[in-house]
Amino acid sequence: MEPVAEKFTAKDLVTDQDVRWCPGCGDYSILKQAQTVIPELGIARENIVFISGIGCSSRFPYYMETFGMHSIHGRATAVASGLKAARPELSIWLVTGDGDGLSIGGNHTIHLLRRNFDINILLFNNEIYGLTKGQYSPTSEEGKVTKSTPMGSVDHPFNPIALCLGADATFVARSMDRDPKHLQAILRRSHAHKGASFVEIYQNCNVFNDGAFEVFTEKSSKKQETIMMENGKPLVFGDNSDKGIQLDGFTPVVVDLNNGVSVNDLWIHDERDRVKAGILSRFFDNPKKENHLPRPFGVFYVEERYCYEDKMLQQITESKAKKGDGDLDALLRGRETWTIN
Repeated sequence: MEPVAEKFTAKDLVTDQDVRWCPGCGDYSILKQAQTVIPELGIARENIVFISGIGCSSRFPYYMETFGMHSIHGRATAVASGLKAARPELSIWLVTGDGDGLSIGGNHTIHLLRRNFDINILLFNNEIYGLTKGQYSPTSEEGKVTKSTPMGSVDHPFNPIALCLGADATFVARSMDRDPKHLQAILRRSHAHKGASFVEIYQNCNVFNDGAFEVFTEKSSKKQETIMMENGKPLVFGDNSDKGIQLDGFTPVVVDLNNGVSVNDLWIHDERDRVKAGILSRFFDNPKKENHLPRPFGVFYVEERYCYEDKMLQQITESKAKKGDGDLDALLRGRETWTIN
């Protein structure tokens, strides 16, 4: 029998390091929710690892009293993959940002997802480079005026959810820093999933991009601008839950439940439906645009698929069963030799 994990609390995860985020930064809330949820998961603290790259979000390992590593820009995914392959029993949490994980680290991110290592990826998206003082990022909107784009960005931004679905991720979700209960629930779901879990977290950078997600987080607009997805339930939104989404073929349409449309006629969310998850990922309109669609939050898609580390270890076990421990020198020599005169 495996030993029972020693119980610990959120306070036990607080380190002696000074938290060096700007006052009011959304990272504080994300840290708080992680410290709240992790003790509930029944994992031995010595088996928990936080790995990060470079960026404001990447200071996270210093503030979690667990094992961790502050790695290099964009390469936290490679470090985490190697660790999971070598120590599959560990619970690995990868903390990254929209710059770290989608720019220099974008290639590593999509390959971790397709390989499906059992790793929890938390991508803090503030649509800006905060650590380097306010340049535009891969998720900044078109026309974004920053220090590096004084005339406005001409880049078309990444849609992180659509990108991850395109990489065949097996768990894709979105939450926000200013909804603690929702974020906690998504972190629990992420941990429970066997495979690569990708969670995009809208995080406010109050210094360089303040209010980027205000329309989704403020009480005055949140109910009108967001859909909180729940599996098996209709897609409803609005101040009085009086609006919903129907599908006209493959086209989503906003309907008014006060005009003869029943809740039973609405799109029922099925987080196992990859096609509909793809449609939901495209609810990505600029909220200032007329007749725009509300932004979905929750689990877009989940599926069960073998994990890379399990298949790799299976191959090693089968190889040893057939050939014993193997001969490294013979492997390096290969099957063919040549004699050179």
